[in-house]
Amino acid sequence: MTVVARSCWNTLKGLPKPTLAALFAADPARVQHLATTLELPGGNILFDWSKTHLDDAHVGAFTDLATAMDFAGKRTALLAGELVNETEHRAAEHTAMRGWGSPDSVELAAEYHGRTASLVEAIHAGVMGDIRHLIHIGIGGSALGPALAIDALGRDGVVVDVHVVSNVDGLALEAAFACCDPQTTLIAVASKSFTTIETLTNAHSALNWLSENDVADPFGRVVALTAQPDKAIAWGVDESRVLPFMESVGGRYSLWSSIGFPIAVALGWEDFGHFLEGAAAMDQHFLETDGVDNLCLRAAFADQYYARLRGCQTRACFAYDERLKLLPGYLQQLEMESNGKRVTIDGAAVEGATAPITWGGVGTDAQHAVFQLLHQGTHLVPIDFIASIAPGDELDPAHHRILLMNCFAQGAALMAGKESEDPARVYPGDRPSATMLCDDLDPATLGALIAFHEHRTFANAVLMGVNPFDQFGVELGKQIANAIDEGGGSFDPSTDALLVAAGLA
Repeated sequence: MTVVARSCWNTLKGLPKPTLAALFAADPARVQHLATTLELPGGNILFDWSKTHLDDAHVGAFTDLATAMDFAGKRTALLAGELVNETEHRAAEHTAMRGWGSPDSVELAAEYHGRTASLVEAIHAGVMGDIRHLIHIGIGGSALGPALAIDALGRDGVVVDVHVVSNVDGLALEAAFACCDPQTTLIAVASKSFTTIETLTNAHSALNWLSENDVADPFGRVVALTAQPDKAIAWGVDESRVLPFMESVGGRYSLWSSIGFPIAVALGWEDFGHFLEGAAAMDQHFLETDGVDNLCLRAAFADQYYARLRGCQTRACFAYDERLKLLPGYLQQLEMESNGKRVTIDGAAVEGATAPITWGGVGTDAQHAVFQLLHQGTHLVPIDFIASIAPGDELDPAHHRILLMNCFAQGAALMAGKESEDPARVYPGDRPSATMLCDDLDPATLGALIAFHEHRTFANAVLMGVNPFDQFGVELGKQIANAIDEGGGSFDPSTDALLVAAGLA
């Protein structure tokens, strides 16, 4: 950390921390200052950060910190396709899939999208036969994004029924088999390296399932989504059904690439295009807007405030929309794998907390499960609420009215609290929340929401000085699992005993 950045943190630590009630009392226009509507193709999103503890003094000091950490330069480098992943010595080019990057990468991304679109349209036209089901096999970023998008956007009907399988537990794959007719099923194998053991194990079992059910050419039903096309071809997939993406696109940022193939198969290429357009609109806002007016940077200021200055170890996300029930799980990987680091880009120890533990659920279910702790527990937990003005259902409007009332009431109650002569009925209040209110949840809106969280994660990383694009922390467990599989080495007494008990030693 530079001397200037450390000075900014010292300033931040010394600032008074007024209550939310005091902040609203002191600034009648607070909502106008910290609630911003982003215009999108087809609908808008209101981002309201007014019920966080950001005030002018903190915003000013965080803005100075962003300058000291060269936020503007690093943002430009990211969106220009320059080297930003220092430990792996490459760019992070997920935005090239949306039209923002080096000209060569944007052109290549468009070429890859064209190839994917052609295959999707061929499937929908029946060129590959009567295809009614797709089993998409991946793990981590190769599965979480497609599962989220299809569940969120496919509830009114899909062109092809898609089942996303990530867990190597055979029960997950068997559940997909039970829903599909092997005679009308395609298999998508999604692996950036095309060496992921969980994915390839599931893929082999899927091929066996096709073969056992009299599919004459099982490999003829496989589509590979990978940054290593040669490995997919060597594995047995015909080149015409290998959909590449760039090595510089990280797994948890890859749903915009050919990893989004199952989204396009389920919804159609037109909707996938709108999904990309919504993300591109957020990219443009992120690049062209400075200071606290930048929605992603504003969110990062609040994130850093709670993690570093208030000691909050978690941040919760509650979607008051059944269509976004998978969003908290998606954000867990995006934020915790990106910023769950203990050293800076320079290899020095991080001076303070990094990524909080991201968790959440769906309203109103969560109100009857975890909100007791949020209102009256001893933990301070900043909360994001996400809702849509337009309902996703066609039932009595009372359903959606009650849903939205509860969403807004929770934020109000967390902030205001309530006094009581009975200590068990005291609500301390002064508990922060932010709200993202969408006009509707359409492909462009979902694309913008996901891109917002990507850039929020990047902005947090810049403020902390960490690299959000590597993930070495996932490797050690894999190495030990491989050693167990190969019968090599002994481990701690507990692990050795467990291996014996399970018949693995």
